[in-house]
Amino acid sequence: MPRAPLSPRLTSALPFWLSLVFVPLAWVGAIRGGWTLFLLPVYAELLTTLLDKLLGLNRDNPDPETPEGNLFWYRFITLIWFPIQFVTVFGLIWYVTHGADLVLWERIVLFFGVGMMTGAIGINYSHELMHQKNRLERWLGDLLLAMVLYGHFRTEHLLVHHRYVGTPRDAVTARYNEGFHRMFFRVLSKGPASAWRAEKLLLARAGRGVGHPSNPFWRYGALQIAMLALAFGIGGWQGLALFLWQALIAVWHLELVNYVEHYGLTRRYLGDGRYEPVRPHHSWNADHKVTNWLLINLQRHSDHHYKPDRRFPLLQTYAADEAPQLPLGYPAMTALAMIPPLWRRRMNPRVRAWRRQFYPDVTEWGAYNKATNPLPRGS
Repeated sequence: MPRAPLSPRLTSALPFWLSLVFVPLAWVGAIRGGWTLFLLPVYAELLTTLLDKLLGLNRDNPDPETPEGNLFWYRFITLIWFPIQFVTVFGLIWYVTHGADLVLWERIVLFFGVGMMTGAIGINYSHELMHQKNRLERWLGDLLLAMVLYGHFRTEHLLVHHRYVGTPRDAVTARYNEGFHRMFFRVLSKGPASAWRAEKLLLARAGRGVGHPSNPFWRYGALQIAMLALAFGIGGWQGLALFLWQALIAVWHLELVNYVEHYGLTRRYLGDGRYEPVRPHHSWNADHKVTNWLLINLQRHSDHHYKPDRRFPLLQTYAADEAPQLPLGYPAMTALAMIPPLWRRRMNPRVRAWRRQFYPDVTEWGAYNKATNPLPRGS
């Protein structure tokens, strides 16, 4: 049966605009304080998961050849998100540091929620934007990453993660039986150096040194310094502390998602530093309707890695015989990942089933579990 192209109407794209709900919830919490500060985390984690249960799964696949013109209203939310997030974050810093009637714990909870917004939405949108060839979109992606002090993520994601996912070279491929907290500190310690090394190699191939203006690390650094200076200029040391707190929560949220997306999934080592090509079964897939709306189809991650340049509205889903399936959407799975024993109880049997399904001939998984197979050639 032929797949239908996506409708170009605004009403068809509106479900993917659920991120806008974060903004009024953040301001209600800032103005009212007290229990209203928990509305944003409850919406992001609990309500969307409950709505997933009520509305179920969406296994429909749009026509991947849908004309670009049909995607305008889908893309529009990612194009306008930076100014929305910028005004929200720095507006809240000004409000809180200029007489808002919030005690310390309320300020901490408020900017925890802000960090969930800049992580779950801001970094996610930057991820969509950085994959595009359009210069404006890539700049917007850089600006969103600068707001969470994680500019190097663009380099690490494009030059390392997509190329080496499921191999020992990729730090964000969570290993079998590895708890999230161990993976988080490993990524924080290795990610920037890994990204710098990837850019250094890329520049060397073009006959340039790391000091060349085309090295994006100069842009990453300048944008992040500008964001820090703005936070300090608006709110002093307290404003800077709140900005740093939301950035930490955002990065924590990003790496929780990274942990879920590839936990225990590895590419077959072929010998001589070679690994099999990336296929849909090297990423966990999820068809949960509401959280895919909120996260602009990020949970269709199997197709994203298979076709990285495909825009989010056109991402395809896969059946269980083609890609492993998560039992719940990302909000619930990331919460579960924070409790390693519960996570392993839920996910380790699924990893073992995945191995039997896709690699029935492999009997020794020790090197895969510990990421001790040789590094890929050229890495």
